[in-house]
Amino acid sequence: MIGLPVLADYLAIVLAIALLFAGWRMVRGPSFVDRFVALDMLTAIAVGFAAIGTIGTGRGAFLDLALGISLINFVATAAFAVFLERKRRKD
Repeated sequence: MIGLPVLADYLAIVLAIALLFAGWRMVRGPSFVDRFVALDMLTAIAVGFAAIGTIGTGRGAFLDLALGISLINFVATAAFAVFLERKRRKD
């Protein structure tokens, strides 16, 4: 049976791979929207890392960090959606 710290290590590796791909999309994204979606995914991965930090260390403070990142990500995504909608109306 795998212990939780070992499982957290494996999950961190998987998230690191996802982080690389999302970072690549953010740098090479063909459009502005692709880059913002990649940024949204990067913040979701950051939430995953915070959750893994909670599992690995047993400290609940990482969950507070994950909640804060999630709220900021939600507001940023909603604001960007409104920005894109207004931009499309002008074009």
